[in-house]
Amino acid sequence: MATITSEQLSSPANRRDGHSNPLAEIRDFCRQFLARAFDSYRPELHYMRGPGPACRAKQTAAHRHGG
Repeated sequence: MATITSEQLSSPANRRDGHSNPLAEIRDFCRQFLARAFDSYRPELHYMRGPGPACRAKQTAAHRHGG
């Protein structure tokens, strides 16, 4: 689940004359929001949960051969 915070990640979009550009700020906000809201990376799916079937098969074979 993505967490959205109110902190500002980048500097506001400024024009050359030093005034902020509201459309650029909205665009930047939308881009950051969508990137975080629809981030498909879920680290809990990549955590190791223990030995898999290959390890179990190797241990079973070792027990059968007196290993």
